Amino acid sequence: MPQREVDIAIIGAGTAGLSAWHAARKHSDRVVLIEGGEYGTTCARVGCMPSKLLIAAAEAAHLARDAGGFGIKVSGVEVDGAAVMARLKQERDGFVGQVLKSMQRIPEQDRITGHARFEDPHTLAVGDHTRVTAHTIIIATGSRPTWPDMFDVAGDRLVTNDDVFEWDNLPRSVAVFGPGVVGLELGQALHRLGVRLRVFGVGGALGPFKDVAVRDNAEATFNEEFYIDPDAKVERIEHDGDAVLVTFVERGSERTFTERFDYLLAATGRRPNVDRLGLENAGLALDDEGVPRFNRFTLQCRNADDDPSHVFIAGDANQELPLLHEANSEGRIAGDNAGRFPELRAGRRNVPLAIVFTEPQMATVGDGYAELEKHLGGCDCLAVGEASFEDQGRAVVMRQNRGLMRLYGEHGSGQFLGAELFGPRVEHMAHLLAWALEQKLTVGQMLAMPWYHPVLEEGLRSGLRDLNASLQLGPAITERCMECGPGD
Repeated sequence: MPQREVDIAIIGAGTAGLSAWHAARKHSDRVVLIEGGEYGTTCARVGCMPSKLLIAAAEAAHLARDAGGFGIKVSGVEVDGAAVMARLKQERDGFVGQVLKSMQRIPEQDRITGHARFEDPHTLAVGDHTRVTAHTIIIATGSRPTWPDMFDVAGDRLVTNDDVFEWDNLPRSVAVFGPGVVGLELGQALHRLGVRLRVFGVGGALGPFKDVAVRDNAEATFNEEFYIDPDAKVERIEHDGDAVLVTFVERGSERTFTERFDYLLAATGRRPNVDRLGLENAGLALDDEGVPRFNRFTLQCRNADDDPSHVFIAGDANQELPLLHEANSEGRIAGDNAGRFPELRAGRRNVPLAIVFTEPQMATVGDGYAELEKHLGGCDCLAVGEASFEDQGRAVVMRQNRGLMRLYGEHGSGQFLGAELFGPRVEHMAHLLAWALEQKLTVGQMLAMPWYHPVLEEGLRSGLRDLNASLQLGPAITERCMECGPGD
């Protein structure tokens, strides 16, 4: 087997891997990028971009049907499923093509195709054709869909989001399992494109929300449009010819139904692609899920003896924050540290920001209500403000006046801590709030910023005013909060 000796080996050529390669190359010319599958990131092939293409088509159909509310008569709205999927694939392939074009900037001799597996802590066997010895190694292998074993009975009727974007036409019906980000985005889009739909969940979770008030508002709103049960009682799943049968207890009643669907869409999460790397040969400490333990600021893994390792892990492979902007940031940090190893630098991590492109949109900024309550709740340091979109002027004008936002601040300091948002176009407000949180602004400073009229952001101002009114400010409050400390 041919031997390659390099300074840095990167396993995975997705968003994190590509970012790591560019950062590592600033330190060494001896860097190789190893990819076991097709080039082209998860975002471009089966994630962010194709899902937004489906959502855009669904939004067009929905707006046409809803035009009557403005006094605009649109008759005979017809969805051409084949045309929808054809455009999706064409534009998706364009995005993938852009990624592939960027790959051409990486010298061919620095790219190796094949599945990598650790033979020892510094040696990787790539397929059956190359052995790579590296001073440092970066794991950036991404993730793949996962589902409970009980879904296997659906056979060829079981699909994931990876499969949806290969459809040549839209199905007549789909049972979606998992009301998380993927399930809600694809589920609502399919419904608006005329696909009969039911969404089933377990345990009551809905999207990214942890604040019960926001979650309940979102659940009620979505149920006005399509059936969703975040804590469903599903009794049986069966394969029946070219369909799948789902037997379930109807939400809000004790009646049991058996319904036939063309497909069962499993949107029940993703698992990191680390189980085929031979990590038992890498000498790394692993968590209960088999994922290497690592420092989130340096992305450096730890050895089984708890010493720091020469191996780094970035992106979806570490299962921390499976978002493109986080993968890009983590890749850069890992690549930089792998290049300067054994010297390390703590990379700057931005405040958490997540957006779900349903309608209304969902967004979270900061650690979320549950984590903040856990961190500060012992001494009642957490202040909460809220605002509804039901009577917000611009939202009423647009006939999109649905949703609720909850904003969090710290008593004493008045500092803004985060938010959970459900409402029209909150992707933009979420960015404003993330920037404010990154700058450690107080609620008072945020309210002093300019606010135009009439805009949706005036709803945000209402929420901040409500939060400001609930804040208890002053040195005595601050001192008491500081005395409590995290977790007290």
